[in-house]
Amino acid sequence: MICRKRAVVWFRQDLRIHDNEALIEALRCVDEVIPVFVFDQRTFVGKTRFGFPKTGKYRAQFIIESVADLRNSLAALGSSLVVRVGKPEEILYEIARKANTSWVFCNRERTREEVEVQDALEKKLWSIGQEMRYSRGKMLYYTADLPFPVTHTPDTFTQFRKEVEKTVPIRPPLPAPKKPFTPLSIQIDPGKIPTLTDFGHTPFEPDTRAGVAFKGGETAALDRLAYYFWETGLVKTYKETRNQLLGGDFSSKFSPWLSQGCLSPKLIYQQLQQFEAKNGANESTYWLYFELLWRDFFRFMGKKHGDKIFFKGGIKGVADPAWRNDFAVFNKWKEGRTGVPFIDANMRELNQTGFMSNRGRQNVAGFLVKDLGINWQMGAEYFESLLIDYDPCSNWGNWNYVAGVGSDPREDRYFNILSQARRYDPKGEYVKHWLPELADLPVEKVHQPDRLTFDEQSAMHCHIGDDYPLSLVPSSHWE
Repeated sequence: MICRKRAVVWFRQDLRIHDNEALIEALRCVDEVIPVFVFDQRTFVGKTRFGFPKTGKYRAQFIIESVADLRNSLAALGSSLVVRVGKPEEILYEIARKANTSWVFCNRERTREEVEVQDALEKKLWSIGQEMRYSRGKMLYYTADLPFPVTHTPDTFTQFRKEVEKTVPIRPPLPAPKKPFTPLSIQIDPGKIPTLTDFGHTPFEPDTRAGVAFKGGETAALDRLAYYFWETGLVKTYKETRNQLLGGDFSSKFSPWLSQGCLSPKLIYQQLQQFEAKNGANESTYWLYFELLWRDFFRFMGKKHGDKIFFKGGIKGVADPAWRNDFAVFNKWKEGRTGVPFIDANMRELNQTGFMSNRGRQNVAGFLVKDLGINWQMGAEYFESLLIDYDPCSNWGNWNYVAGVGSDPREDRYFNILSQARRYDPKGEYVKHWLPELADLPVEKVHQPDRLTFDEQSAMHCHIGDDYPLSLVPSSHWE
């Protein structure tokens, strides 16, 4: 009987075969590879501290699609993705024990919940003489390449950028495997991919008002990459258009695929370099790299400061005592019923699609914290629940930033909601797109419906307090 070395490859937020270090290393080190994905029941049916679903229906559907696409990609290589629902540290241990593997390969995660799972699995594997083999799969830069240890990462983005961008090379992405996998010499039930219903969600049709109908998976990610760079050349105008609000082309929209690891940031950077070599570099092409660098920065902040990014006082350790957990006010914000059109339109887009522009996120977050005085953690958890592109470090890092408990060198960053609305939605087209009850309002009134007279309300078929809510903050506050 031939004794073969065998290993599990545990797919996590790295649902791709290109530039997947854990997969490539496993294929190099062992004869037989067992790819596994586990839908962690705590993540897919659990609740956040404030009672929101940890994984809402939009992201759940995106992940289900991504897992199905990964299974297809592996099938094309003569392999099969084993899919389970439960606790990864228990399920992977049992698979490794029964299959008599040598290692479990995976890409390391750094935030608490993910670390607790991988640590628990590692301890269980030690009990049967097996080990974890960790790789890095989420970032543009490698910690080993940085000119400082992670614990000395600068706490301001500008300083981080200055120390990294000109001196640290970005490694090329690893190519996807081409050679068929060695067939397994044991039998393992591949399992069924769960549905939304299995996680307590009702199946849904995408909202036709959405700018992009996001579909999970590496295949869709690579299609979007080709579209944005090569089919349309939209990257050439990224900096000028990135703050727009309507449509599918004003920004890259790579974030959902990046968050689940369907798309490697190193591949984006490689494609960006190739585009610049062929078409020339400009401020917009640099700005796309700039945004990828922000993503790395937030992850380094998560590594450096650990759980502090989740605490009310953030990495500064200083919380505003005036912040309150007022669910009555919070729910009006959550549901897009604040009576402030620019805020409500963005929140309704989030609720209907699981996505919101970066400009919208900054405004609704700033409004919740600075204008309504609500505990920013409630907003961060709601985003965690709803966002299709949720990433722990980016989400909580951005909320730290807006709340003033992060690394922003400006002490009191504040968004004037009315001026932001007039600047980024000058004709009210975005507001009317998501708030049809304001469709008849003229441009000069659309961002200030609280200023309508009774006669104007009747003429414009919009009765404030009935068709559209009374404003929690009068628009005169920003004038």
